[in-house]
Amino acid sequence: MIRKNKKLEKIANELRLDLVKLVHKSKTAHLGSSLSCMDILVTLYFSKFGLLKSLNNRNNPTNTFTLSKGHAAPALYTVLKKRKIISNKLLNSYSEPGSPLEEHPNPKIKGVLVASGSLGHGLSFAAGFSLSDKINNKKYYHFVLMSDGECNEGSVWEAAMFIPGKKLNNILVFIDCNQWQATDRTKDVLKFEPISDKWKSFGWKVKEINGHNFKALEKVLKEFKKKPSATVVICRTIKGKGISFMENNNLWHYRSPNNIELEKAKKELKIL
Repeated sequence: MIRKNKKLEKIANELRLDLVKLVHKSKTAHLGSSLSCMDILVTLYFSKFGLLKSLNNRNNPTNTFTLSKGHAAPALYTVLKKRKIISNKLLNSYSEPGSPLEEHPNPKIKGVLVASGSLGHGLSFAAGFSLSDKINNKKYYHFVLMSDGECNEGSVWEAAMFIPGKKLNNILVFIDCNQWQATDRTKDVLKFEPISDKWKSFGWKVKEINGHNFKALEKVLKEFKKKPSATVVICRTIKGKGISFMENNNLWHYRSPNNIELEKAKKELKIL
């Protein structure tokens, strides 16, 4: 049974609605992928155990977050707006000509450190941040959100070897395992499973959870903060989570909702 966290559920519902409206307005892609990782983002940014209060401040570097699955940028943008890191006006300019809010993260945006349009590089950025901490005797935390399909990239495994090899213990990785990538099931593109065993063999601490269970997500953050270690969290999620006709339907990798679908989504999210 999934234990409830009404505060985080309410925020996640609000942001899912913002997200659906944003993609509807802009007629852009990657809605399903953005919905699947929303609960992870909400936990990182809004949980009482969240570690991102002073996140991605270029003038005073502390904790960092890298959205390695950069195609979920619209989900991140709604979170940044809710945290008042970017304005509602800027959010509404998403994907418009001249707007810095592009379909993949743009480092010109406050709260975004690196561009991550090409998959497979976010973990390497975190490795660099962490190595810098070690050299400079700093104690920060570095968080990465990846996709299951992204684990097809060889650069992921280079970083996965490098981090334990250099004893970099302040990195926490969430893998959004929604079972799909752009054109097919993740398992049918390359041999994905047993993904937990793969990471363990590289020297990582591995946890496997329901990626929509806020209590489980918070527990991971609490334990990591108490005893930092290079940790990867296999988050079993549902692509299109929160909207029944989008769930586990890979058409929503590229589709944007029409007016009727938008209204259906609003009703399902119980925010009218």
